[in-house]
Amino acid sequence: MATDEEQLDEELQIESYDSDTQEVVLKTHERVNPDLCGEILVMERGYIETRLRTLPEMIADDIGLIHGGFIFGAADYAAMLAVNEKNVVLVASNCQFLSPVKFHDEVKFVARVRHKEGRKRNVNVVGHVLDIKVFEGEFKTVVTERHVLKLHLLDEDGESLQSGVPIV
Repeated sequence: MATDEEQLDEELQIESYDSDTQEVVLKTHERVNPDLCGEILVMERGYIETRLRTLPEMIADDIGLIHGGFIFGAADYAAMLAVNEKNVVLVASNCQFLSPVKFHDEVKFVARVRHKEGRKRNVNVVGHVLDIKVFEGEFKTVVTERHVLKLHLLDEDGESLQSGVPIV
């Protein structure tokens, strides 16, 4: 009997590979700017390594502290890439910012899909600057049938929430 982890590996292998080349093909977030969210270093099924090079535009103060939103954005991006499904969206996260990041730091993120149940995926993301762990988070994602901006959303009574105006 296969363990849950072995079964997850098997499912991810089937979903993420191009059958002709046996390479992992990027299926999501293709237009994200790698300068702001990180560049892909290693991409395997259910696993990704990215690197965020900090930029002057990310600085929050006169000492060179990088705003945590850029760190979170890069971690979120790594989580989406680890899932690597066309319509993956973030629904929740539990994150810890463990050490500050400063200008000129390079943050390496490693993201692993830890659990898969139906359309749900849980992804663990860890960020390091050299040997210092600066970030750790659990990201809960859902793979939707259609793009999240094209879903027909209903309220509790089954009435449409969309009135021609995008829901923000």
